[in-house]
Amino acid sequence: MSLFHKKSKPLPIPDGFTPESIRMESSTCTGETTIGFYSPAEKRLCFAELVRNEEDVEAFYAKYGLLYKS
Repeated sequence: MSLFHKKSKPLPIPDGFTPESIRMESSTCTGETTIGFYSPAEKRLCFAELVRNEEDVEAFYAKYGLLYKS
């Protein structure tokens, strides 16, 4: 545990995406859930990350400086 935690600045939202384009998807084969920015042109998630629990979803939103509404 660190006594002096360096607070990092949130990342900017990637170009061409909005907070409304954040989507969660589940795999039918493995059941893995991922979160990322959905690109309708490519029909896939961009900047996707694996989600294991609610804290991972909150961390994704916090990474981009957004407030998560459950």
